[in-house]
Amino acid sequence: MLQILDYEFMRLAIVAAVFTGLAAPAIGTYMVQRRLALLGDGLGHVALTGVAIGLLTGTAPLLTALVVAVLGAVLIEVLRTFTRTSGDVALAMLFYGGIAGGVLLIGLAGEGAATLNRYLFGSITTVTPSDVTIVSVLGVVVVALCLLLAPQLFAVCQDEEHARVCGVPVRLYGVLIAVLAAATITVAMRTVGLLLVSALMVVPVAAAQQVSRSFRSTHLAAMAIGLVTAVSGVVVSFEADTAPGPTIVLLALVAFALAAVLRGVSVGLRRRSVRSP
Repeated sequence: MLQILDYEFMRLAIVAAVFTGLAAPAIGTYMVQRRLALLGDGLGHVALTGVAIGLLTGTAPLLTALVVAVLGAVLIEVLRTFTRTSGDVALAMLFYGGIAGGVLLIGLAGEGAATLNRYLFGSITTVTPSDVTIVSVLGVVVVALCLLLAPQLFAVCQDEEHARVCGVPVRLYGVLIAVLAAATITVAMRTVGLLLVSALMVVPVAAAQQVSRSFRSTHLAAMAIGLVTAVSGVVVSFEADTAPGPTIVLLALVAFALAAVLRGVSVGLRRRSVRSP
């Protein structure tokens, strides 16, 4: 297993997987709590337009994807807050507009299906040192803010009205959650791909909810599950010669299944102990 570290592209891939595995569930926990689990899908499609702009202009696609995804995240919050448009309708509009704009611009840039698939489904083994630098910086920022601002973000996600009464700037933190989600999309773009990034935000959280009772323990457990599945997925994909992105997501689903079974067994044992004299 340690032989994979002899390859530079695998060392870079593992570093990218570490930050992706930590950042995605870190912000994903708040998205699930706020019932915006599909936000990652919507922003992922918006980020595809950013990638296409980068390819068309000769700019780093990761940076243009970050800018466009952040703008899309802010737009979603504006639509939810100041118009009659509901959150799911706003996501749907960005979902379709993002994918259409991305495919159109990538075609204009003269890129083919291979380039499109690289960003839609991830290509972690082709990341460059500059990509890893961007992913690492964004990952540290996302994780740090998610942990340091946990009380405020939890308050906004749990009950916006109560948080507003308590003096919490709900709109500001709502925008921050969306912006952090956009940054995470950029982090995970080269790891699991834009079409699968939402799974890494949601599935580890769902798995952690099976075995945790408090929000804090769920948050930390989700990050641990995300880290293990992301790194394991890279290693397994190398050994089995499979696509890294889908492998990571499937391992996350396996973790959820195991956690659900563990919870079922635990509940059964507690009920049996209560019934026993």
